[in-house]
Amino acid sequence: MRDGFPQFVNVVWDPSQQKYTASGYCMDVFNAAITYLPFNVSLGVLPVVVESSQVYRTRHANPKQILTEGEVMVGDVTILANRSKVVDFTVPYIASGVKMVVPVKHGRDQNMWTFVKPFSWDLWLSIIIISAFIGLAILIMERNVNALPNQEGSPNQKKLCPATILWFPISQAILPEREVVVKSCSRFVLMVWLLLAFVLMQSYTANLTSILTLDQLRPSFLNLNDIRRGGYYVGYQSGSFVYDVLIDQFKFDPSKLRPYRNIAEYHDALKLGSQNGGVAAIFDEVPYLNIYLQEYGSNYIMSGPEYRNAGFGFVFPLNSNLTDYFSTAILNVIENGIMNEIEEKYFGKNYIGEVSSGEISSETLSLSFHSFFGLFVISGISTLLALLVSERFIWQRLILMAKALTEIMSPIPLFKKKTRTHPIHDSTHGMEA
Repeated sequence: MRDGFPQFVNVVWDPSQQKYTASGYCMDVFNAAITYLPFNVSLGVLPVVVESSQVYRTRHANPKQILTEGEVMVGDVTILANRSKVVDFTVPYIASGVKMVVPVKHGRDQNMWTFVKPFSWDLWLSIIIISAFIGLAILIMERNVNALPNQEGSPNQKKLCPATILWFPISQAILPEREVVVKSCSRFVLMVWLLLAFVLMQSYTANLTSILTLDQLRPSFLNLNDIRRGGYYVGYQSGSFVYDVLIDQFKFDPSKLRPYRNIAEYHDALKLGSQNGGVAAIFDEVPYLNIYLQEYGSNYIMSGPEYRNAGFGFVFPLNSNLTDYFSTAILNVIENGIMNEIEEKYFGKNYIGEVSSGEISSETLSLSFHSFFGLFVISGISTLLALLVSERFIWQRLILMAKALTEIMSPIPLFKKKTRTHPIHDSTHGMEA
């Protein structure tokens, strides 16, 4: 067992039965897998404490040292390539990977462009396009309004010109004026646009208010470079292969690494901070970090890249006949939903084995075009129909185009019947007519 994380394996001495008893997440998975074996097995528990052991000191270590005392090792053992050369692993029963946990910062991320954050770039572009389309449609429908009976161009009518195609719909949404348009179809289009503009303005105001007032949680460090450049200390689980990952993969200076044994020490180190004898971040495998966030998640967050590995598996001697049987049994445990029940028992209902369970969004999400897609479709179709009804030349041209297309697509006869003209003779005069 590994000292400091009894949620996975916890071995205690039972004086009444004069033997060791084991419990925890890994043991429950193992016991569930046994029920799917095609044969009976007898179990005996022999505890092995691996804290500070060379077996877990590096990823190049040899787990075979432990298996000299038994046939299977049950625990939170990470499947690694070099280990698989000397022992057999079952299929992983829980996903894993190395990430970091950092404190969160409370505050508001505001700058000179905060006013555009309520809407995403695709929504801003869609507003410009629909505004130009509606302005062009109204300009087309109102271009000959002075030719209508009893209609004399008012001062407002003079505002409708090609230069105001984009500005006109926006100005009407902000400061609507009466009798700007005359035709009924134009008024209908303007009414639809005002409805769309009202919904957009209300949504913009609400989202901007939340951005300016709500307290946002952001990670104190977004990536490894920020920590390395600042020369901060980082922590890791004592006796874990994570030590090698920090040096070989993440390129940390070994003098900046500090080992800790359990989540309580993680918490104390993060509270102190790197400048006061603690650390700026804790690096560990995701299952352990999820347990930590379950306990202290309100003040911390996962961040940065992930060094992926296969996950946890049970260990057998090399070329053991039991490995395949237990791998199949683990798959049955997963497929039958038993694994979900075990995870809920030890890690809570919200545990899903992913880092997202401990992550907090650092920014308020902007509203996208997809949120208003229906309104844009209604506005576009309504404007197009009003334009077709108002402008006779448009639908007349469409009818002519449809007729021409029909004639082109109509079948051409293969044979043409020939007619012959016969001369008519006048019997009275003896002449051809």
